Amino acid sequence: MASSLTKAPAGSAETEKTFLGHPRGLANLFMTEMWERYSFYGMRALLVLYLATEVADGGLGMKDATAVAIYSVYNAMVYLLALPGGWLGDRVWGARKAVAIAGIVIMAGHFLLAVPAQFSFFLGLAFIAAGSGVLKANISTMVGHLYPDKNDSRRDSGFTIFYMGINLGAFVAPLTIGAIGQKVNWHLGFALAGVGMAIGLLFFFLGYRHLNEESTRVPNPLPASERTALVKKGLIWLGVAAAAYAVVGLSGNFHIDWVLWPLTVLGLLLPAWYLFRIRRDKDLTQVEQGRMTGYIWFFVAAAVFWAIYDQGGSVLTLFAKNDTETSIFGFDFAESAFQSLNPLFVMAMAPLFAMLWVWLSRRNKEPSTASKFATALLLIGGSFFVMMLAQGVASGETKVSPMWLVSVYFMQTVGELCLSPVGLSLTTKLAPEKYSSQMMGVWFLAVTAGSSVIALLQLVGAPTGTEAWFASQGALALLAGAGVFMYRRKVKALMGGVH
Repeated sequence: MASSLTKAPAGSAETEKTFLGHPRGLANLFMTEMWERYSFYGMRALLVLYLATEVADGGLGMKDATAVAIYSVYNAMVYLLALPGGWLGDRVWGARKAVAIAGIVIMAGHFLLAVPAQFSFFLGLAFIAAGSGVLKANISTMVGHLYPDKNDSRRDSGFTIFYMGINLGAFVAPLTIGAIGQKVNWHLGFALAGVGMAIGLLFFFLGYRHLNEESTRVPNPLPASERTALVKKGLIWLGVAAAAYAVVGLSGNFHIDWVLWPLTVLGLLLPAWYLFRIRRDKDLTQVEQGRMTGYIWFFVAAAVFWAIYDQGGSVLTLFAKNDTETSIFGFDFAESAFQSLNPLFVMAMAPLFAMLWVWLSRRNKEPSTASKFATALLLIGGSFFVMMLAQGVASGETKVSPMWLVSVYFMQTVGELCLSPVGLSLTTKLAPEKYSSQMMGVWFLAVTAGSSVIALLQLVGAPTGTEAWFASQGALALLAGAGVFMYRRKVKALMGGVH
């Protein structure tokens, strides 16, 4: 990255080195996030495959449904923990310390996965989920701190550069970590993910002096008395949980479902409770309450979208393993390589979509937020109807062309670009003033809710990877998309003048 560093123009107020014309610290945060995403998506590309692979081949030999449930619960917890992660940054550690601690926890988690022991593996997953939630909630805040002037013209492009780092890491990870994990040794792949996080931490610590001092500040420090009370409550609940699981374990009745069920229920109830708690807050104005009612529509639509979308790393990965040819033009590749398609498509199309919205806006033809959400749902639903057809073709011993999955991931990425950045922007616009900092964490809870629904379906025995599985969820998404579109004017009225 050194070749991208230049001196600011002579005579300018800013004379220190810059990164592509941006504050020098952006380079370090870019590299930190790129390598963290490298470790995260590399491990995730292996997760379901490792869980569902026979013990004789080095895996854990679990049923596909159990593997999908574990993956879904893990994904749900990553996004659920972004909420307390942001709280820790705001009230306890400050963003910089929170990212440093989170990175160390993530790295330790990956190396725990590299140990060939089942207990170590699940402990590592817990570490990664916790660390990822904290880091996700705070590193973007640090990027914002690099631009103290909120009207700085470089601010949006700085976040765009940072966003490209996320997708670059996500693109390379399955091609390296995935290939090594599948072709050489599972645990070596997990260890490589740990090395990736270690490199990210190295860039982060080397760049400390280039980061804004605002990142070290705790915006709303937690009083000592309140901190003591929270620690006591936390220890009590931890003790209760430990005692309960000790009883179950000592009785010989412990099963992975004892962990999956409580976390799945938590992932469903907590987002609902949090949304309605904000909606019913008496401190909100009538306009803010109306906006929150409108936001709930978008939240439910997003949860449906993410429920299907995030099966790209679980159900679709198992389809790649069991029913898809992994050779094209004579070139063989690992099934985990399919996980590189989404970030590749995002990097290729995100700039085009940004320009498209601007071009349409100038002509007063830009679709409304509700229309964009409806389009995303129609695309994600359509992708599962394509999967229904692919599953039908793959019946018996027949394996389908990899182009089936390529087309599915393409449709899902187009849907993502219609929903994800739009949803982030909408969240900031509709957020009540009292909850302006917390609402980004609420948006991530849509992923938690969606993944928890998929986990629940697996736990109750819904057949994974069948034509009925794909058709039913595809139909649900299409109905949701049609509903959002049909009621778009009603939702718009609730938004209180926000477009």
